[in-house]
Amino acid sequence: MMQRLSRKNTFLIGITLFSMFFGAGNLIFPPFLGEQAGSLAWLAFAGFAISAIGLPILGVAAVAKSGGLSALAGRVHPVFAAVFTFLIYLSIGPCLAIPRTASTSFEMAVLPFLPEGSGGSLILFLYSIVFFAVALLLALKPDKLTDRLGKKLTPCLLALIFIIFAACVLFPPGSYGAATGSYASNSFVQGFLDGYQTMDTIAALNFGIIIALNIRAFGIGEDRLVVRETIKAGWIAGGLLLAVYAALTHVGALSGGSFGATANGAQTLTQIVMHLFGPAGLIILALIFLIACLNTCVGLISCCSEYFSGLFPRFSYKKWAVFFAFISMVISNAGLNKILEVSIPVLNCLYPVAIVLILLAFLQKWVGGFSWVYPTAILFTGVVSIIYALDLKSLVIPWLTSLTSKIPLYSLGLGWLIPAAIGIALGILLSLVFKKKSPQDNG
Repeated sequence: MMQRLSRKNTFLIGITLFSMFFGAGNLIFPPFLGEQAGSLAWLAFAGFAISAIGLPILGVAAVAKSGGLSALAGRVHPVFAAVFTFLIYLSIGPCLAIPRTASTSFEMAVLPFLPEGSGGSLILFLYSIVFFAVALLLALKPDKLTDRLGKKLTPCLLALIFIIFAACVLFPPGSYGAATGSYASNSFVQGFLDGYQTMDTIAALNFGIIIALNIRAFGIGEDRLVVRETIKAGWIAGGLLLAVYAALTHVGALSGGSFGATANGAQTLTQIVMHLFGPAGLIILALIFLIACLNTCVGLISCCSEYFSGLFPRFSYKKWAVFFAFISMVISNAGLNKILEVSIPVLNCLYPVAIVLILLAFLQKWVGGFSWVYPTAILFTGVVSIIYALDLKSLVIPWLTSLTSKIPLYSLGLGWLIPAAIGIALGILLSLVFKKKSPQDNG
């Protein structure tokens, strides 16, 4: 049995993890951030990098070190672990993230080439059938994703992105414009919140299952070694994400400064590739979106099917994969705008809880002996996050909104930070008072 992967195979695993992360939102949000932030793009990018790169990679490591998402969430309470894990898989699975891959790739890879009045809804339906059929075929062998995604599709994706970036460096259309909107006053914080939309911190809590399968396929059997190789893959994926996000942010900043504001990152990329390459630019952009969204769709179907086949073993992995592909195909026909509208409050509810769980996993050496820390920290974080998410949809009782709005940073979407810190402190105090020793003292 092997003790470690070769450098080549370690890099391939890292590329595979990158390809699973890098999908619809990853293409849309960095260029839009660059366009909106303008001259403050790199300050905003610093915030974005923390939530869209740093936290996902820490998430992969945290789950690997903790023995899985269920084990990590179980430090709060078994019921919480079951509910939270279930919600995470639904959000990154058939309810939001998987359908978004099809609707986004359709809008960028198909819609620009259709004549006006050609019946976009029907074509979206037909496209979604073909898209999910291909994704399903690739996902049916989850231990083969390194070969299919890492060796083949992802290098093509990176090459196409490099072509656009290189053209912007060699033939820049102009310079960065002025920061607009919330980027003008809170560029770093807004960049951090933009990172939520990639959904990668949530996805990171689940991708470890598939990465572990691919590592074991190379002959690594011991759990400790699988964890080590998973963390290595995380650092490689993080480096690639940093490079690609920085390139896309630069492209978006040039696009905004040269051609003006757009409604979303897809339009930001469209206007600059049209300037640089003419109609051929739309073909390049279509291929980028198609490959990126297909890669992520395959990875998400795989990890969701692995989880639910373990939770409900009566149905095999393949049956779950077919089910998720079908449900996602149906939901994708609601359209990208509707999916994004629903995803924002959901992510603002789940993301802070995921962040606090990840941070506590790395503080386990110091807080593991205090059995109340996880429950109180997650309770305080979760309550404020739920109120804020409902507030975004104007569904909160006025007096409750008035109360929570007084929490520092609440208006910026970071109102959960202080309650989380208070929860940790209170958990330590309660643990000392009740002298309850945690079973994860040395976890």
